[in-house]
Amino acid sequence: MRILVAHNAYQHRGGEDAVLEAEAQLLAERGHVVIRYLRSNDELRNRGGFSLLRAGFETVWASQSFREVKALIEKEKPDVAHFHNTLAVISPSAYYACAETGVRIVQALQNYRLLCPAATLMRDGRVCEDCQGRSVAWPGVVHACYRDSRAATAAVASMLAVHRAMGTWRKRVDVYVAPTEFARRKFVEGGLPSEKIVVKPNFLSCDPGTKTGAGAYALFIGRLSEEKGLRVLLGAWGLLRETIPLRIAGDGPLREELGREIGAKGLTGVELLGQVPSEEIAGLLHGARFLVFPSVWYEGLPMTIAEAFACGVPVIASRLGAMEEIVEDGKTGLHFAPGDEADLSAKVECAWTHAEEMQEMGRAARREFEEKYTGAANYKRLMGIYEMAMTKPVSEMAELMTER
Repeated sequence: MRILVAHNAYQHRGGEDAVLEAEAQLLAERGHVVIRYLRSNDELRNRGGFSLLRAGFETVWASQSFREVKALIEKEKPDVAHFHNTLAVISPSAYYACAETGVRIVQALQNYRLLCPAATLMRDGRVCEDCQGRSVAWPGVVHACYRDSRAATAAVASMLAVHRAMGTWRKRVDVYVAPTEFARRKFVEGGLPSEKIVVKPNFLSCDPGTKTGAGAYALFIGRLSEEKGLRVLLGAWGLLRETIPLRIAGDGPLREELGREIGAKGLTGVELLGQVPSEEIAGLLHGARFLVFPSVWYEGLPMTIAEAFACGVPVIASRLGAMEEIVEDGKTGLHFAPGDEADLSAKVECAWTHAEEMQEMGRAARREFEEKYTGAANYKRLMGIYEMAMTKPVSEMAELMTER
């Protein structure tokens, strides 16, 4: 099979970039031809005045992307096009290039961009669905939810509104791929056709193997930013009745503040490790008793949880969004009330003092990984999704092409 993979990289590398690379490698290893169309938001740097205004228009319709994707399809003749991110320089215009050339479209839903200009369904440190179901996401513009800029948010809101009115989201995409059932439900609530949305979890390209022993510390891995619940984490540790070692791996805008708070609270058992190389993450997990995931937003499918499961490490997670679905309370980890420091503290103490039970949960987590998050399982689901897209009735495709 020949697969066109299209992705608009962000200015700072994130999980969506890793998902694309892992899937492309998976396909290539199994003999498929992967054709890449890659753009980057780095192209928007240093734009000002008229160029910035032009960038706003291109968010809605990028003529360059339309021409380039159409030419690439005519040259490479892919069987299917798999889109990841299209904001801001690819834009949905690329869908129309596929429609004109008869190529079926699969769109990954790795964030909530089609429902929320900021893509997070979060504002001011808490879940926000004010733009959900609106034809124009004006609350996001008022609150400058995208990049703290009303102008930038207006550009994204305009793109969403224009393509909603054009029927792009309903008609142009053949199959949407959500990473969890929770995400699927949110997109259905937001107006996407339920029959077009399937669930396929992300996966780990390498198996790190299971840990041995009970584990000597609790562990947090992730970006040190507001939505990840780091303040809740340290607040919970301040309530513990005994010292429980905690290692925090990652970097981000809250790093200095967290360092000051650790000192002010006298949290001698808490260690900020900074950014840890990806090849060392498995070693950290192998030494942990459990992973703590205190996020205060819905999340997509956190690969950190999949990595913990692969290592046989249970997870204490917020009872919120996808996390409530991915981590089964009492089986592969424990839930706590989102944002509740006291509840998290109680669950941490319980987990720390019941090492054998946590090891059993870790074994269940490993079984969950083997069932859902391996390359083999992912490849089977991915092929089914491509077949689903390619078997869309020809009459329906002809109708879309004549609408152009």
